[in-house]
Amino acid sequence: MILTIENILLIGSILLFISILAGKTSYRFGVPTLIFFLVVGMLAGSEGVGKIQFDNPVTAQFIGVLALNFILFSGGLDTKWSYIKPVLGRGILLSTLGVFLTTLIVGAFIWGITAFSFLEGLLLGAIVSSTDAAAVFSILRAKSVGLKKNIRPTLELESGSNDPMAYFLTVTLTSLVINQDQSFISILPNFLLQVAFGAIVGLGMGKLSILVINKLKLDFEGLYPVLVIALMGFTFSFTDSIGGNGFLAIYLASVYIGNHDFIHKKTIMRFFDGIAWLMQIVVFLTLGLLVYPSQIIPVIGIGLLISLFMIFIARPISVYASLSFFKLKNKEKLFISWVGLRGAVPIVFATYPLIAGVEKANMIFNIVFFISVTSVLLQGTTLSVVAKWLNVSVPEKAKRRTPLDIELSDNIKTELAEIMVPEDNPAVGKEIVNIGFPKTAIIAMIRREGKYITPNGSTVLQPFDILIVLAENEDSLDEVYKNLEIVEV
Repeated sequence: MILTIENILLIGSILLFISILAGKTSYRFGVPTLIFFLVVGMLAGSEGVGKIQFDNPVTAQFIGVLALNFILFSGGLDTKWSYIKPVLGRGILLSTLGVFLTTLIVGAFIWGITAFSFLEGLLLGAIVSSTDAAAVFSILRAKSVGLKKNIRPTLELESGSNDPMAYFLTVTLTSLVINQDQSFISILPNFLLQVAFGAIVGLGMGKLSILVINKLKLDFEGLYPVLVIALMGFTFSFTDSIGGNGFLAIYLASVYIGNHDFIHKKTIMRFFDGIAWLMQIVVFLTLGLLVYPSQIIPVIGIGLLISLFMIFIARPISVYASLSFFKLKNKEKLFISWVGLRGAVPIVFATYPLIAGVEKANMIFNIVFFISVTSVLLQGTTLSVVAKWLNVSVPEKAKRRTPLDIELSDNIKTELAEIMVPEDNPAVGKEIVNIGFPKTAIIAMIRREGKYITPNGSTVLQPFDILIVLAENEDSLDEVYKNLEIVEV
């Protein structure tokens, strides 16, 4: 089957639906959703039952980079500064020194056991050097396994911030493989510029984004997520155009934004959470379509050897070296080593040599695909077991939900409104019980001089109070405005 404008929406929606059902099933068996999404893509591909013809690395890379933008941005929005601050040092070292050491160790191993040149070995090592913790935490949540001390924020920070380093090494080594006249020393200034520009633009755009979101009064709440998408896209593209690391800029900007107050924050956070899931499914399906299972079979032996070397030797060495400056127990370092899952990011990065025309690019892509799958299957399915064995797990506490976090049924038709009491309003100076509020509406909170108070019947309203009103329906809310003698705008 050949993809056309007419059938791509139909095929895409069917694949999305099947992937969601497969992901739901994965929780029951403790297998990361990544595997199911990839399998669905492979089954729908040219060598599967779907027979969809897709062999376009450029399109796959575009989809992958776009998806990584949303996934990184969403992850940054959810990252609490107070949560990662205690582990900032170890997280940064794992995402920089750890990635570099993994590249070097794996590259040397590949060079020693295969016909790959040293540069080609380093390139393959760089591609698989970053971790993907999205599958990790989905399993931990499914198994209700919490982690002791600061292990969880360390893993989250590493997985959210190590893609920029892996991206830089992949692109740089791809260039070195093609143009071998370049020297290693020549890439150092470029690396420093990428980090500097990425950090400066990322933090700068984070501050600017907060200002724009809060100052730009839009008529419709639904436009705010669209505004944030525009800011996100500009951050990545502008940083990349001036020679900076766009992925680093995206992550830093989103962390800054997520840790500040802005209009419709909850709506925007939920929107990006859903988009991030959509992008994960789309990129996994795309990469599944791109791979040819028959081409993976010849590299199973070497792929398995490299994968086992990474899991049991390269990853532990890089973790122990990166964390040698910090006081952690061996069992904690071992568990962090075990959570070195390779997900979709390495497969996306493997498209760069393909597009650049590297001689062994096709073999590299298939080996990377195999490494990612075996890593998720072996490490992903045993995370909870290893956590208990190393005694680093604790029962995960139930998440405390506020009333506004609870999803309300459409049939209830609850209305929520913020109403400011003008200075000359007749309700000023009156107790709430004497205002004559309808029984189908309540004042849930009052924001007064920047603070929230919980009202009762004897609470006296003051000028410029902002009432958080919860009403049963629109008619009830209209009656509230009428009783307060306020014209709704």
